[in-house]
Amino acid sequence: MKFHRPAKAVLVAISMALTAIVMVVALTFSRTTTIETSGLNVRTGPGLDYATIGTVKKGQRVTILKTRNSWYKIRLSDRRFGWVASWLVHPKNNLKHVSNLSEATIVIDPGHGGSDSGAEYKNSTSKRYMEKTYTLQLANRVAQELRLRGAHVIMTRDSDRYVGLKPRPALAESMHADAFISFHFDSSPAHNEASGFTTYYYHKGASKKLAKALNKQLNNLPLTNRGIEFGDFLVIRDNTRPAVLCEMGYINSTKDFNQIKNASYQQKIARDITKGLNNYFKN
Repeated sequence: MKFHRPAKAVLVAISMALTAIVMVVALTFSRTTTIETSGLNVRTGPGLDYATIGTVKKGQRVTILKTRNSWYKIRLSDRRFGWVASWLVHPKNNLKHVSNLSEATIVIDPGHGGSDSGAEYKNSTSKRYMEKTYTLQLANRVAQELRLRGAHVIMTRDSDRYVGLKPRPALAESMHADAFISFHFDSSPAHNEASGFTTYYYHKGASKKLAKALNKQLNNLPLTNRGIEFGDFLVIRDNTRPAVLCEMGYINSTKDFNQIKNASYQQKIARDITKGLNNYFKN
């Protein structure tokens, strides 16, 4: 049997059909939207690590092509493409201006939870006050402050439930977090033996830089600032994202616990952590 090459017309038809399919797929997975934030940065890739190549104005329409790490790849014109933080396209609050902090993805980790109560304080009536309660209270306040400034905040837990150690840094890895902050309250071997707060890092470089930036901002708290230290904690050790663990007082110290349970102390920490992160992302 003799085979013949397809006619030129057939090849052209096949080519046109494939082009049409590609266009249909592209249209299926793209949509247009209107930017609702003034001066939203456009970057070369999906994250703060990428260079800014311009901005889009409030009210400008763009085409969303795909999503990665909670960033949108957008088409500005026929030949111009870039990436924007998806949570800033339609912000949940009235954000006045975009900053590096508002473009950041931050994982907040309230230590312990559920069956893991952590350390505790016992008063004269032997009533137990568990660490897991106050780490969640503090984490919620920090998250609220950061969200007011436009940041993309993800909590490892937002209720009294158990979360293993390994899933916590894994969440930061999967979300390509720009910072991971784990909140805890310390405990000494004996009651009222120690006081103050410490900021721990494991990896040098970005994590140590983050620890310094946060700890520097905490000097006005009513407890002693014990500075930054190396800490071999799994949630920051098994974490390639910038990660710190903050022990914000000794829960088995009466002096410290009176602050730990106080909403005013927690709010001061939340504001100072937010300022520290803002400085960290500026530099």
